[in-house]
Amino acid sequence: MNIKSLLLGSAAALVAVTGARAADAVVVAEPEPMDYVRICDTYGAGFYYIPGTETCLKVSGYFRYDIGVGDAWGLTSYDKKDWYDNGEYDENDTYYKRARFQLRVDARSETELGTLRAYAALNFQWDTKQGYDDVGPYVYADNAWAVEHAYLELGGLRIGKTDSLFSTFTNYAGGVIHDDMVPYGPFDTHQIAYTFTGGNGFTAAVALEEGDSAVYTLDSYVPHVVAGIGFTQGWGGVSAVVGYDSVWEEVAGKVRLDVNITDTISAFVMGGWKSDSDVRSYYGTWGGAWGVWGGFSAGVTDKAVINVQLSYDDYENFAAVGNVAYELVPGLKITPEIGYYDNFDYDNADAFGGYLRFQRNF
Repeated sequence: MNIKSLLLGSAAALVAVTGARAADAVVVAEPEPMDYVRICDTYGAGFYYIPGTETCLKVSGYFRYDIGVGDAWGLTSYDKKDWYDNGEYDENDTYYKRARFQLRVDARSETELGTLRAYAALNFQWDTKQGYDDVGPYVYADNAWAVEHAYLELGGLRIGKTDSLFSTFTNYAGGVIHDDMVPYGPFDTHQIAYTFTGGNGFTAAVALEEGDSAVYTLDSYVPHVVAGIGFTQGWGGVSAVVGYDSVWEEVAGKVRLDVNITDTISAFVMGGWKSDSDVRSYYGTWGGAWGVWGGFSAGVTDKAVINVQLSYDDYENFAAVGNVAYELVPGLKITPEIGYYDNFDYDNADAFGGYLRFQRNF
């Protein structure tokens, strides 16, 4: 019995000592703060490193709401009496409205061949449109989405879907919303392009493009071709671009001059010419042999910029557009715009319109 008691007592003492030592050895350390997202400032604000990689990613976009009224930007059909002899059909041709959300994704990394970039901009929108059928004109709402940009870049090489180099190389047109009332070139297209950027302000680019729609999309293996050169300095810049439409076998070109008058005021003038005045080719979209666009932007306060643009072409199409882009609070811009449009192609001479845009960028 004494031996049994001795063994039990020893075991109990050993368990007690071991438990005490184990309790004394457990120390829970305070968790250290960790940066789960590393900022990537190589390509500007908003980029961060994808965890575990050296790829920088930026997710951005905007929400936009547009309201258009009047003959220029509302819903107005042309030649109403072509549809009804009495001309009394109620078309509800008043407001044009559009709600759009654009999502942008931009991924970049550095390689031995230059910057590798993947970029996409997707539009999701609901807008009011006007259509026509065998009964007549009608107004309807359209719920749609579209790919505005989706391309890869490596160094100066770009492959994918984007706006035509014929429009982007000369920086589109003015700062107004409706800068293409007199058209200055195409937009959506598949493209293979290369851009060389020198250190002295010189830029050159060439692109092979597919075109769009049944009228301008390639119908052979010969692509549309665009080439441009430009020179930019502190005072402004000059650029020139030429495009060959392989479907219609026509050539068109543009030259643009930009001048920075002051730190807050800039002006531009751009002229276009095409080889056949009677053909609206993929690049020569204006009426007649030539077109001209000009305007200015003036920052009147830290939050408000005035933009004005005038345009005219060989067919006597004329447009005058002006707006005030006002940043109400950081990230939210409100832009009221008014315009006058005299269009040769349709029976809507002396068309006036108003437009109001709300846009929240992020």
